[in-house]
Amino acid sequence: MLNLWSKRTRTACDGSSRRDFLKVGALGMGGLLLSDLLRFRAAASEAGRQTRNTSVVWLWLGGGPTHVETFDPKMSAPAEFRSTIGAVQTNVPGVELGGVFTRMARVADKMAFVRSFAHNNSGHGGGTHWVMTGYDFPPADNGMGQNKPGIGSIMSRHRGANNPATGLPNYVRLGGILGDGPSWLGSAFSPFDTAGNARNNMNLQVTLDRLNERRDLLRSFDTLSRDIDRTGLMQGLDSFESQAHQLLVSRAREVFDVTREEPRTRDLYGTNGLAQQMLLARRLCEAGVGFVTIHYGGWDMHGNIAQSMRQTAPPVDHAVSAFVQDVHQRGLENDILLVITGEFGRTPRINGGAGRDHWAPLSTLALSGGGLRMGQVVGESSSKAEVPRTTPITPQDLMATVFQVLGIPQDLHYNDPSGRPTPMVNGGRVIRELV
Repeated sequence: MLNLWSKRTRTACDGSSRRDFLKVGALGMGGLLLSDLLRFRAAASEAGRQTRNTSVVWLWLGGGPTHVETFDPKMSAPAEFRSTIGAVQTNVPGVELGGVFTRMARVADKMAFVRSFAHNNSGHGGGTHWVMTGYDFPPADNGMGQNKPGIGSIMSRHRGANNPATGLPNYVRLGGILGDGPSWLGSAFSPFDTAGNARNNMNLQVTLDRLNERRDLLRSFDTLSRDIDRTGLMQGLDSFESQAHQLLVSRAREVFDVTREEPRTRDLYGTNGLAQQMLLARRLCEAGVGFVTIHYGGWDMHGNIAQSMRQTAPPVDHAVSAFVQDVHQRGLENDILLVITGEFGRTPRINGGAGRDHWAPLSTLALSGGGLRMGQVVGESSSKAEVPRTTPITPQDLMATVFQVLGIPQDLHYNDPSGRPTPMVNGGRVIRELV
């Protein structure tokens, strides 16, 4: 919303007051204006610094995706352990994926599949918190909120809440995930939620011509006040009003509109909802956003996992393969990292309902891009996909790897609420096979 407050309530012929001249929507019931939001986030950006022009798209498969039926089918294992949907050979010799991932199999040379990703919390809340923040917090299984900052918020704190070149937020949420917030880093480093009023405020509620007319009229009204005010307050307010105006009328707003994408690329992604989110994520990253989260749920498959996979997995197969192709066609494979994971894997042995239950000792993880080494399997699981056979890769290791891609120091510390310096990565190491 564009609005420069004033105690004057003089009205124009159409009944609008001076206060209305630059209104373009509102940010929620509390009356937070777009210019206020920019001012707030700018203050939070002063301590930030841009280090690398790289981005992360974090695709969260909520519910706990089966590691067996996704990226470790184990077709040589006994029937009660191996993939219920078979396997498909990829374009990387000797590497198979679950049988429904036929499109991803054709771009596997541009991906890395981690088969030794593991932690020890098989609860939805606790497992999610661990993967999203790098820290175990068992009370999350009982509904407690996060007690450590999420990776996206850490990036936002380090780089600044907004990209200084485009004004776009550095951290965008396309789907909420437990543990994706800033915790004690502060609300300024929360994700920009595209499902909320903040995104709606980027839609003009008046014509562009009328917006510019109102802006010109406001400028003429404020000339006297600007001359009188010697405190610098008006000049400061004007800069944020101008920034909000530019955000509304510039290409930054258009980035969120996937219908502006060229037809050939839109055809590549298709019309399913996840693919549209992946396309938007690519557009955001290309425009300078540093971290984008997408939540695609439905993976808590306790019964009839074969049928569930055939319903839930194909949109992921299509969307991910399109995203990987698109990123490479645009030459962005060194600039954008895709992470695909969830809170845990599923039990290696099929249960009595033909499904799989919660299982954190071996979990699901795949990556693409980010300038990392692709076209490989990282780590190895045991013969029945129960635990890592090789050294486990932990959420802290994943966090350290994402930090390297984003140019965030591995020894980054921020003070917690007690004033104690707290490491953002604590013991994690960059996954060596990827670098």
